[in-house]
Amino acid sequence: MVGSAIVRKLRDQGHENLLMRASSEVDLRDQHSTKQLFEQERPDYVYMAAARVGGIHANNTYRADFIYDNLAIASNVIQCAHEFEVKKLLFLGSSCIYPKEAPQPLKEDYLLTGPLEPTNEPYAIAKIAGIKLCENFRRQYGSNFISAMPTNLYGPGDNYHLQNSHVLPALLRKIHEAKHNDHPTVEIWGSGKPLREFMHVDDLADALIFLMDHYNEEQFVNVGTGHEISIKGLAELICEVVEYNGELKFNTAKPDGTMRKLMDSSRINEMGWKPRISLKEGIRSTYHEYLQTLD
Repeated sequence: MVGSAIVRKLRDQGHENLLMRASSEVDLRDQHSTKQLFEQERPDYVYMAAARVGGIHANNTYRADFIYDNLAIASNVIQCAHEFEVKKLLFLGSSCIYPKEAPQPLKEDYLLTGPLEPTNEPYAIAKIAGIKLCENFRRQYGSNFISAMPTNLYGPGDNYHLQNSHVLPALLRKIHEAKHNDHPTVEIWGSGKPLREFMHVDDLADALIFLMDHYNEEQFVNVGTGHEISIKGLAELICEVVEYNGELKFNTAKPDGTMRKLMDSSRINEMGWKPRISLKEGIRSTYHEYLQTLD
C-alpha cells in the first residue's frame, strides 16, 4: 500500500527512473537476495516501505513472524544501503513504537520511556531496531539515513482480510458485507472507546517525499493528521459512507489495544508539510477503490 502510493506520487512529479520490487520478486528477509538486488540495481535513494504488517489479531498471533521478518528486512536493507553507498535512505516505522502509557499526543522524545503495548510488542521492537540502525549508521559512518513514524494508514492497495488487516479496512469490509447481505448487525471488536488517528496513504507518500527532499537529521519524525476519532465514531462514519443502517454490536471480549494513540506531528508541520485529505473524503475514495477490487 505505502510503496504503491510513493510510486504514484513520484511519477506524478515526473520521476521515471524508479526501481520497484514486490515481496514475490525479492525476499528482503534473505541477506543474499537483498545484496544481489542492491548489487545489480545500485539505487541512489531508498524508501524502505517493506514490512510484515497487520492489526491486533495478526500482531498478537504471529508474534515470532512479526519480529523476525521485520528485523531481517530492516537489517538487510540498511546494511546494503550502507555497503553500496546509497545517497539517502528513509526508513518507515510505526506509531506503535511508543510506550503504552506515554503522554498524549505522542512526541518523538517519548521513545523508550516505558513498556510497550503487549499485543504488538514484537512488531514495535523490530521497528525500534530499524530506527536505531539508521541512527547508528549515521553516527558511525555518516550515512544519510532518516526515519519517519506514520500514524494509522488506509487507502488504495490496503489489506481487507477480516482477521489480519488493520481496523479501518476490516470495518469497511465488514460493514459493506453486512449491507450487501442484509445483515441487521455488525460485530466490532472491543469496546469502541479507543481513540485513533487515521491518515490516507497518499498524504503519507507526499510527506515521505517531502522528508526525502528536505530533511537530513538523526531524529526520526512523526507523520500524522493531528485529529483523532473513536473506533465507534469511525464505524459510524463508515456506515454513513457505505449507507448501512444496521446496528453496531461491540464485542468487549476482544482486546482494545492502546486506549489512545495520537501523534504530535508539530516537527514536520513546522517544516512546512501538512496533510490534505479529510477522513470522510479518504474513506469515500477508499470504499470506491474497494468496490472496484470486488468487481
